[in-house]
Amino acid sequence: MHQVHEHWQTMVDPLGMAAPIIHAHLAWLAHPQELAEKCVAFSGQLWALQWHSLRRMIGAPSRSPIEPHSDDTRFNDPIWTDSATWDLVKSWYLLATRHTQDMLYSTPGLSSENRRRAAFWWRNWLNAVAPTNFLLTNPVALRKAAETHGDSLRQGWHNYLEDMRARMVRMSDPDGFKVGGNLGNTPGKVVMRNRLLEVIHYAPRQRKVHARPVVLITPWINKFYILDLNERKSMVRYLLDQGLDVYMTSWKNPDASMREVSFDDYILEGVHAIVETARAQSGQPSVHAVGYCIGGTALSIYMAWANRRFGEAAMPVSDWTLLTTLVDFRKPGDIEVFIDEGSVRYLCDSMARTGYLDGAQMASAFRLLRSNSLIWHYVEHGWLYGEPPPAFDVLFWNMDTTRMPYAMHAWYLRELYLHNRLIESDALTVAGEPIDLHRIMQPLYMVAAEDDHIAPWQQTFRMIHFVRGEKRFVLSSSGHILGIVNPPVTPPKRHYWAATAHRADRWEAWHARAPQSGGSWWTDWMDWLKPRSGDLIAARPAESADFPALDDAPGRYVLES
Repeated sequence: MHQVHEHWQTMVDPLGMAAPIIHAHLAWLAHPQELAEKCVAFSGQLWALQWHSLRRMIGAPSRSPIEPHSDDTRFNDPIWTDSATWDLVKSWYLLATRHTQDMLYSTPGLSSENRRRAAFWWRNWLNAVAPTNFLLTNPVALRKAAETHGDSLRQGWHNYLEDMRARMVRMSDPDGFKVGGNLGNTPGKVVMRNRLLEVIHYAPRQRKVHARPVVLITPWINKFYILDLNERKSMVRYLLDQGLDVYMTSWKNPDASMREVSFDDYILEGVHAIVETARAQSGQPSVHAVGYCIGGTALSIYMAWANRRFGEAAMPVSDWTLLTTLVDFRKPGDIEVFIDEGSVRYLCDSMARTGYLDGAQMASAFRLLRSNSLIWHYVEHGWLYGEPPPAFDVLFWNMDTTRMPYAMHAWYLRELYLHNRLIESDALTVAGEPIDLHRIMQPLYMVAAEDDHIAPWQQTFRMIHFVRGEKRFVLSSSGHILGIVNPPVTPPKRHYWAATAHRADRWEAWHARAPQSGGSWWTDWMDWLKPRSGDLIAARPAESADFPALDDAPGRYVLES
């Protein structure tokens, strides 16, 4: 019966949108006393709002009993407060929204998993029906239409049609940037290419460089140039200016022909391939490796794999850095609402039919996690106000999606997100070796982001409990992208906390003792990394006789759609 239930749920409600909400309704019906108490409390809120409505209708001063949260920018225009009519529209919408969300979060007898899922899908529906999203209930859009004699509506219709052609609500001007032009333009050469990646070796910017090269393992979700956006924001350029020798992964955008490419292949033909390329071209016995997001997860697996395969003495990576990386997926953040047996089965079946997971599907899932800021904001400004999409490099990168091969991504979802086997000693075998994070002895520098909803920093901190080497943990302000793409500027825009971390530490204790510093964590990273990077030697050119240039940076793979 359990299997039949799962089968029908996968067919009818594969992403678990309806079932948690039905469970919440049934739970309230099973607890009539608690339901009555909630109804009484809601009636009090209704009475307060009705009294406020009456005072506004007769022109008497009155303060709304319910206000938007500080991070809710939908009602920032003064008309939502100054006009009695629009103030009441806003207030009644907010009351209904808050009451619904509060009811879901306080549902008695509901599992925490169903509670989170029900609240997530209800929140997205409530966000979708906000008065700001419709022309006739958005006073700002009506005012703009009158002021422009309807031109804002004409331009909004044009934006709508362009979004439909693009199959997404565009966040950035797709013609405002060009990879290799005003993005990803740091000079370098592609010195190795296989079916999974191109290895870019960047041209030096100093006459002398540290001998040990730095290898950047970027995520294969989206494209590598997030770390090389432009001259001001490029981590690559910053490392080169610091006298470091830099290599970068540029991953192939897979199609149906790569359906059987596995996670083992990403370790051997991806991470290990770039490490060996950097070692061979530089002539150094080891490298410093940096892994970002899923690239960091792959690097963590590689470090355990290489310690087992080569032993500590022959390790090809001497020390390493992780950026916003999960290895313990017990609480993986907001994305958890999409992770259960039914959802994973549905995604795997879909990938099995096409051979890959379309990048647009993944982008849509991540945008739903912050639907007001990542979807409805652009609907409002693009469709209702007629504003063109802004030219913003990070948003352009976010729209430049990539696909995931079926075999690799199905394994990743099941073994890591669903079953969380990476933290179990020898529970996974990758590329012929059992994986145990406790075998990793090399010094680690680890960075998390304070407002990261993709890799929550409290969960990334748990990596500290597994690896045995020296560890320095850094918490940067901002989120998953801007917490990492965080160059030093004057005056400082952000801040960070940094301190040594021990295996017995809890994140609360570490945070209490870590000092806060203004500015970018990049400077702290250089203080940690450069003394470990070997002597200064004459800078090596990007290409060599043994590794001739196959293409100029940024290469071919990053340009594939």
